[in-house]
Amino acid sequence: MLKSIFGRIYALWALLLFAGTMLVVFIPIWIISFWPDPTKSRGFLAIGRVWMKVYMPLIGCPVKLKGTSYFAPGQTYVIVCNHNSLIDVPVTTAKIPGANKTLAKASMGKIPLFSVLYKIGGILVDRSSEASRKQSVVEMKEALQMGLHILLYPEGTRNRTNEPLKAFYDGAFALAIDTQLPLIPSLLFHTKKILPVNRKFFAWPHRIEYHFLPPIPTKGLTRDDIPAFKEKVFKQMWEYYMAHDTK
Repeated sequence: MLKSIFGRIYALWALLLFAGTMLVVFIPIWIISFWPDPTKSRGFLAIGRVWMKVYMPLIGCPVKLKGTSYFAPGQTYVIVCNHNSLIDVPVTTAKIPGANKTLAKASMGKIPLFSVLYKIGGILVDRSSEASRKQSVVEMKEALQMGLHILLYPEGTRNRTNEPLKAFYDGAFALAIDTQLPLIPSLLFHTKKILPVNRKFFAWPHRIEYHFLPPIPTKGLTRDDIPAFKEKVFKQMWEYYMAHDTK
């Protein structure tokens, strides 16, 4: 009972603090939104990293990184990550070495204030529209050509199960193969404990770990290799998660 009460108080504190700090950084981000890419994305990420470096410790959720040395200077990557919580997006976007974009629901681009953040940091897609899905692939490939990493959550939606991962969709693996760019698997730990998927307006502070695994080359692979490639990455991420998940 007490934890439920304090969890709701903490959730309100974290939400108010997020809104307050967002208002501080919103004007410079809004100005940057008029710049062309990739300058726009790099400027947005520079501000976002400072924002999250301040915000996450303030809410009792410091982020520890592991494996950033796998990012070679000048190399662009497709990055895949598990997806457990709404807090995953700001954590991953700010902590990936180098400028990056992720795929986001088109509906996020319609929310006041948030729309500016998502239109810079994300590529918006309406998953119910085939035309929108195809256009999002074009835009992701254009971003990669600009030297921006693309982060994708291959589970599609948040993992509401008790298993480490849900089944993966093909999109991220097709993108890596089409562009012949290396793919970096990554794993977030403990974000589901901060925002449990089965509880409404409840949060609890907890440290976060974000681990990057060695890049996997795609040179010479074709779309016929997608099933095996996807299975390889899924198995690697599952085994790594089981070996490194700590309380």
